[in-house]
Order: sequence, then structure tokens, then C-alpha cells
Amino acid sequence: MSQDTQNRVNKETPVISIKNLNKEYKMYSRKLNRLIESIFPSVHRHGTFKAIDDLNLDVYKGEVLGILGKNGAGKSTLLKMITGVVTPTSGTIEVNGKISSLLELGTAFNPELTGYENIYQNGLVMGLTKEQIKEKEKEIIEFADIGEHLYQPVKTYSSGMFARLAFACAINVDPEVLIVDEVLSVGDMAFQLKCFKKFEDFKKRGKTILFVTHSIVDVIKNCNRAIIISGGRKIYDGDVKQGVDKYKKIIVGLDKKEIDKQKNDEKDAYDIKNEKRKDVKGEVWKEHFSLNPDELVYGNGKAEIIDYGIFDTNNHYVTTLNNDEEVVVKLKVKFNETIDEPIFAMSFKDFKGLELCGVNTLAYKKITGTFEKGDIVTVEFRQVLPLAPDKYTLSCGCTKIDQNGNLEAFQRRYDVLFIEVLSDRDCLGVFDIKTQIDIKKEN
Repeated sequence: MSQDTQNRVNKETPVISIKNLNKEYKMYSRKLNRLIESIFPSVHRHGTFKAIDDLNLDVYKGEVLGILGKNGAGKSTLLKMITGVVTPTSGTIEVNGKISSLLELGTAFNPELTGYENIYQNGLVMGLTKEQIKEKEKEIIEFADIGEHLYQPVKTYSSGMFARLAFACAINVDPEVLIVDEVLSVGDMAFQLKCFKKFEDFKKRGKTILFVTHSIVDVIKNCNRAIIISGGRKIYDGDVKQGVDKYKKIIVGLDKKEIDKQKNDEKDAYDIKNEKRKDVKGEVWKEHFSLNPDELVYGNGKAEIIDYGIFDTNNHYVTTLNNDEEVVVKLKVKFNETIDEPIFAMSFKDFKGLELCGVNTLAYKKITGTFEKGDIVTVEFRQVLPLAPDKYTLSCGCTKIDQNGNLEAFQRRYDVLFIEVLSDRDCLGVFDIKTQIDIKKEN
């Protein structure tokens, strides 16, 4: 988080304060049971599903809060209660300021009215006066950019036009709190660009934003705080990068106890079997690099990455490299069970945790074969890394897609070592696009 952003975060009075929040839904095994309860209120024929379970959360001015969680975790239910669409079963929600929600676009629209008429109806629902809506009218119309369709009934709109107008109405009311739920990119590419620019403008102005997405990259890029919800409960609240790392573990069904056990087992195995980890020259590759003491390691242990390194084309160790030179990333993987068609992967990230580039054997449709228990295999990834001059980390993994389409992580190792990329020229952004520039003066 930049210093400017940090200065905008006012932690004196929360913009949103949630205390002991619960939301329960009645679950009926048969329709008849619902009917019986409606006739006889004292008779209970239902089970209970807790969508939100005793959740506490304070959000402060200027924070961009990323809310992570698997499908069904309770993210959308939480946002609906904050916006007042859903009523809590118990607990309190206090909001200081106007909220604009990109949660369910066009909820206040009347399909029989024209787009222009719905601008005013939506604004009134948001609590604006007609005079305030009039001030925003031109900005909304220009942002939506749907032409003469604006004066036609909304029921005649395509889904794209509907989304554009609804987004324009929601984003241009200048709220203190903006809630975004997986709808930042709507419409065509040009409109998506406008959406992201508006979103960036909100961030620069120190607005409070609640951002729900399944995109880990979007959370890293946009948020300065993250929470994770699992089973309706808040299980993490803090640094974005650490939150993303924890969420990755949740996705593959691993909890902290399993990860801690694996780290201890891995350390013991290294101490006992160090000789087996050496290559034919008697060297351990990773000992020649600047290793990350805080690397993230997890997996079920059916295979383990016992060594790794980066080399030039002459098989020399590389700790700094020019961004126009070919390098080879090597992984040494030991199999503790027989595995058919494992996926080998590697990637490079910046120090914020943003994954910049990478590859895996599945993406390249590489047939990897079958490996028996005890087999050790060396995997080589050969490429040029046209990254901007900076320091980066290497991550690697060995996984598999099972018969049900689920990802099984044998072992993933994030941010295992540091590498510095050099160049004889400056470049803008993340990648050096190797542009050839010609300048010709006309006679």
C-alpha cells in the first residue's frame, strides 16, 4: 500500500461496522413441511443453514477491502446485508455514508420505463433528489453510451446495454462506499476500460471499496486489505499477499495443520536424506541461490520438489540475468506414490505477489507420462524472460487434475528463490517489449 493510500485510511471511526452478524435460512426437505409450519407456527419441520456465522468486521475510510472465499462461502450474502437487500437474522450493521452497489445491477429499474426515466428512478431509490440526479444526468448518459436506445423501454435492451446503463447509474452517484461483486467488467472492451478508469478514480479519491472477486490478480492489484470467508465465518483479516496465499491453500483443501506438518516433515526429510537430493556432480542446486526463508509450501506429499534452480545455456547457475538471454528453470521432483500424468509448473512473481508470467505442462499439452514411487525426474523450462529490470521470485509446483476435474496439489512452492533481471535500457511497465524504433525525416 502506498504512503498516500495509507494516509487516507482513517481508523478512528469505521465507515462500516459489523458486530456479531448472523444470517440463517430455513431448509425444508419437503414442500409439505413448509406448509405445515405456515399453518402451525409452533411446529418446526425445518433444518437451518448458516450463511453468515457470527461475523465481526470494521472497514475504514480509504480502505479497498478484498473479500475472498469459495462459492457458497457467504460473500454475496454479506454484501446484500450491508446494502440492505437481505435482513440479518441477528447482529448489527452500521454504515456511515452513502453506499452504491454494483452487486445486482439494475435492481431498481422498471423494464416498462425508458432508460432515461430509469436514471431518475434509480437515483431516487439511491436517496438522491431530482436536482442531484439532474447534475449527474449528463455524466451518466455519456458513460453508458447507448445512443438513442436511452429513450426506449429497458425491456427492449440487450443484456449488454442493460448492464452499461445500470453500471453508469451505480458508479456515478459519488458514494462514500462502493461495493463491487464480480461485475467490474461489463460490456465491450472500450466500456470495460471506462469501468476500470472509474474504479481507479474512486481509489485515488480515497473512497472506501468492498471488492469481491474470484480473481486473485485483481485483489493483489487493487486492494490494501483482505479478508477470507469460509462457511460464513471470517477466518482471515489482514495483509493482501498473505491472504491470497492462504486462499490458495483453501482452494485445494489444505488447512494450516496439514501445511505445518508438511513443512516439518520436509525439513526432517532434508536433514536425513540430503545425499539423495544431490545431482550427479554432488551439488544441491538451490544452495547456489538467494533463498526465501518465508517461502510458502503446501501439498499432500504424493510428490515433492526436492531441488530447483535457474541456469544459463551452458548449465551455469544464474542469480542475475539479462532480459534478452535464454535461461533454463530446472525442477527436481521425487514421487512418493505412483502418479499418472502429473502437471509441472513454474512462474515468476513481483514482490507484491503479482504473478507476472509462467507456464505448466498442461497448458502446453505436454504428455508427462507415469512415474512410480521412488522415481526422481528433472523438469526443464527453457525460455527468455523479457521482464522489466527488477527483483522477482520463482514459484514452482507439481499437481494433477483428477477424474472429477478437481485440482490435486502434490506440492506447491511459492517464492522459493530470488532472481534479479537486468537490462541495458529502461522500459515502461512490467515487460520489455523489445521495440525497434525507426525515425525518418521527410524531405
